Formats: sequence, C-alpha cells, structure tokens
Amino acid sequence: MVEVLFTPLSLLNAPAGRIRVAGVSERATAVVTGGSSGIGAATARALAAEGFHVVLGARRVARCREIADEIGGTAVALDVLDPGSVAAFAAAIPAARVLVNNAGGAQGFEPAVEADEDQWRWMWEANVLGTLRVTRALLPKLIASGDGVLVTVTSIAALEVYDNGSGYTSAKHAQAALHRTLRGEHLGQPVRFVEVAPGMVDTEFSLVRFGGDAEQADRVYTGLTPLAAQDVAEVIAFAVTRPSHVNLDLIVVKPRDQHSATRSFRQA
Repeated sequence: MVEVLFTPLSLLNAPAGRIRVAGVSERATAVVTGGSSGIGAATARALAAEGFHVVLGARRVARCREIADEIGGTAVALDVLDPGSVAAFAAAIPAARVLVNNAGGAQGFEPAVEADEDQWRWMWEANVLGTLRVTRALLPKLIASGDGVLVTVTSIAALEVYDNGSGYTSAKHAQAALHRTLRGEHLGQPVRFVEVAPGMVDTEFSLVRFGGDAEQADRVYTGLTPLAAQDVAEVIAFAVTRPSHVNLDLIVVKPRDQHSATRSFRQA
C-alpha cells in the first residue's frame, strides 16, 4: 500500500495533466522525485512558485509532507529501488505534465580495485534503474498531457570521470545515456527532455557519500562557494517554463570557481 498525504487535494476525476485543488483554479501537475531535501525540495518550491501543483516523492515522506504543506502540494511515499513502490506512486498520480527525475546519489570514494559492490549496486539501482522505473511509469502521462516535460538531474559526473569515483560516474553516464536515448525515441511526440548536470552543490550529497562524516563532507566545499540547491532549482524551473517548442537538451551548471570535476579555484 502506498502512503499518500494530501494537502488539500483531490486527485480524482482530473483532466489530463491537471488536478483540482480546493479553492484554487486548475493547475498543471509536476512530479519531483527525491523531493525530501536538497535539489528536489528546492525544485518543488520553485515549480510551485511557477504555478504548478507539485507531487513530491521520497522515502522520507514526513519531510515531503512538511514541504507539501508549505507549498500546497502533495506528498507520496516513494522508494525508487522498489518496483512495487514506484508502481503504487504512479497509480496515485492519474495525470502529470512535468516529471523531475532527481532521486539518486553516491556512496563511497575508493579506487575501482577497492570497490564495494554493494555501494555500486545501490548507485546503479538508485540512479539508473530508479530513473528507468519512474520514467516508464509516468512518461505516458506526460505525453497524454499534450505538453509534457521530463527533466533528469544527472551531474557533471555524467560528462567526465575522476579518480575514486568510477561507481558514481559510471552510473551517471548510464543515467544520462538513458535520458538522451528517450529524446530520440519520442521525437515528434508532445514531450520535451531536459538534462540538468550540476557541479558542486551544497546539499546532503557529500554527507551521504562519505557515510555521514560531516567533516569530510565539508572539505569538499572548502575555499570556494558551491551552488545552493535553489540555484539548480531555478534552472529547472526556467527550462520547464519555456515555450513548448523550445527544448533545452543539456544544461551544465557549476559554481564560478569550478572548472571541471577535478579542477577548482580555492581561496587559501
């Protein structure tokens, strides 16, 4: 059974791509995965500010509910590693116009010869198969809306490789390949495909990667000003709200002080 937390909303009997909100005119529906924190939470707020009704999905559904209450959205439990959870999540959303595939992350930072297969398995499940599952479940609804937009948040790790990061970079390369393939497979259909590839963003990403070691996570951003989640969210909101004939295929967004995955300027 899927846990659905409504704020205030009826998902029933809604026309394609739209839902009815009590006391509010009809609004297009945007779905954000990984919506409990970081880029996902910021994107939910940014899309709500653009007039969308936002459905937030994540395992930490209580945190999604707090954000949903703030923006007049809907929180629905979602674990992208669990096909049953994804199916139940999609079933709770009869229509949608925008999907932001944001769920994912990194674990570990070791050379390939020291790789932990469980960490690799998690990264491929979360970033690649998770994106596949959610996309497969919701893409038909985006197309049915007549003006769908699918955003996949990858990373500059989808464009580059770096030492000790082969598990994450390989997963992100695969996720990006999936997204870019969809662009061709659905050419001519009423749906756009936007890939957003951020560089350093100050979120829980590094904390998760380093197993909760806050000191090690903080060192990633020492001496420079990283992006904030809101910076990326504003880029996503901009891409989603372009005219329907405009497709921003790939947007790379990095801090001014970051040149690449391996080269940054840091103040002493």
